[in-house]
Amino acid sequence: MIINPLHNVAISIVTPSYNQGAFLAETIESVLSQGGDFSIDYIIIDGGSSDNSVEIITKYETLLQRGEWHLNCHGITFRWVSEQDRGQTDALLKGFCMATGSIFAWLNSDDTYLPDALQTVTNFFRHNRDAGLMYGEANYCDAAGTCIGRYRTEDFKLDKLASANIICQPAAFFRRASFETVGGLDDTLHFAMDYDLWIKLGRHFSCHHIHQLLAHYRLHKTSKTINSDTLTKNSEESLEVTRRHFGWAPVTRVYTSCHILCSAHLPGLFRLNRLAVTAAALLCTLFRSLKMNHGFHRKDLQLLSRKNFYKLFKSRLEIMTGNKP
Repeated sequence: MIINPLHNVAISIVTPSYNQGAFLAETIESVLSQGGDFSIDYIIIDGGSSDNSVEIITKYETLLQRGEWHLNCHGITFRWVSEQDRGQTDALLKGFCMATGSIFAWLNSDDTYLPDALQTVTNFFRHNRDAGLMYGEANYCDAAGTCIGRYRTEDFKLDKLASANIICQPAAFFRRASFETVGGLDDTLHFAMDYDLWIKLGRHFSCHHIHQLLAHYRLHKTSKTINSDTLTKNSEESLEVTRRHFGWAPVTRVYTSCHILCSAHLPGLFRLNRLAVTAAALLCTLFRSLKMNHGFHRKDLQLLSRKNFYKLFKSRLEIMTGNKP
C-alpha cells in the first residue's frame, strides 16, 4: 500500500516484533508521525505473535488506507507480515529484502524515534555523500517511557568498537548500498548482529556521529539487553564477534562476560554479594583473558584505567545509564 508517493529520499525502516503489544503502538506512531522532506517505507515483520500485536498493526494499516492518518512527509509505504521466523536477525533480513529505500534502519518494537529524527537523517545523508553510516544520541527509558539515562555514544573510531559499544542501534542509519556491499546482517548471529554490522561498515565506509537526540532505547524485564535469560548468550556472542574482527579479546569485554557468568552461577549467598561476584569475575577474567589472547595483550594496558576500575563496583544498569537503579 502506497500513500501519496513522491520519490525523493526514501527511508526504509524495519520493525521486527514478537509479542510486544505493550509497546508496539508507540513504536509505530513514532515512525508514522515523522515529518519532513522524505518518504517512509515502513515494514513490520511479526514473528507470529500470540498477543494483540496483529490487531495493533492492522489498526494503523486501516487508518492509512482510509486516509485517516495525517501524513507529515511526502508519502508512506506500509507493509507487514506475521509468521513464524528464526528470530530477530531472520526477521530483519526478511524485512530488508522487501525494502525499497536508499537509507536503511531498524527500530525494535519497544523503541521509539524522537520527533524530527528522520528529517535530521535526511539532511545528513544529503550533505554527506560519502557516508555509509550515521548515528546520533539516544536516551534510555523504562517500561513506562520515563527517561532513565543517556546511551554513551562517542565519535566513531573503528578500534574503539573493539572495547566499547559506542553506537546506539535505534539511533543508527545506513545507506542501502553500503549495507549490501558488506553483505548485510550475519544470519548466524542472534544478539550482536548490529555490532557486527557497524564493524563491517566501519572497515569500508565513512561513519559519522552527530550530537543530536534521535531515539529512545527502552529497557524492561524482557529486553535482550538486560534479561537474565539472554544476557549470557548476548555477552558471549559479542565477545566472539570482537575476536573474529579484531583478533583480540579486550579485557573489558572478557570481564563483562565473566561477571555475568559469575552472577548467574556462583552458589547461594555468594551470588548475592557484589564484592564476592566482583572478586570471582576478576579471577575468571585473568585466566580467561590469558587463554583467549595466548598471553597478555598490550592493548589491554590502555583499558586498565581508573574509569574502568570504578566500573567494577557498579551494577550493569548503572554503567549503562549513568544512574543508580
